[in-house]
Amino acid sequence: MFGRKKADKLVEDIDRYFDMIDQSVLVFKEGVRNYLYSNHEDFNGNLIKMSSIDSDAGVLRREIENALYTQTALVRSRADIMRLFEKTRNITDILNDSLFQFEIETPFIPSELNSEFMKLTEFSTLAVESVVPAAKAYFKAPETVPDKISRAYFYEKEAVKYSQTIKRKVFHNMPSLKLSEKFHLRYFALHIENLAKAAENVADQLAVMSIRRTL
Repeated sequence: MFGRKKADKLVEDIDRYFDMIDQSVLVFKEGVRNYLYSNHEDFNGNLIKMSSIDSDAGVLRREIENALYTQTALVRSRADIMRLFEKTRNITDILNDSLFQFEIETPFIPSELNSEFMKLTEFSTLAVESVVPAAKAYFKAPETVPDKISRAYFYEKEAVKYSQTIKRKVFHNMPSLKLSEKFHLRYFALHIENLAKAAENVADQLAVMSIRRTL
């Protein structure tokens, strides 16, 4: 009974951790929009909120990792769960680091690219939003994971398409931009695209884990 309670508490904490990733995604999406449309005060608020969530998520993640090593709860899946957390940490790092890079480097983004950057952001964050419920489902209904992660693969492909669209437009159709500005725009498009790729890596890990769990 005591072991069961510990396992339940651990799964609840894991759920809360993935909820924090969901919150980070929303803040990131709002932050990119506020930067693009020069809503400086709101953007600064997004940075503060992102930093707070990232700090809280880091504390909770370390508590979960410690519980996985010191308790017998979920011991058979420990190695897989640790790999999952390693890959999801990459998502949180990209969300946090990329948003702060906008503040640090203040890239010049022509207004005619706002729509493309928002679409890229939308598809990249949708990829993450697809793997979060899949990660939660692994602990409660692993047989539902494959259907949930299939969306992440679709959104990742769409994110790549929009990232390529931005790069082509910048290098082929915007001769007035300096070469340094073009490289800067490519860099930021790539960072947002990498968010979708990180989600795809989580989906790959969950696919393997769900197969093992259902055997």
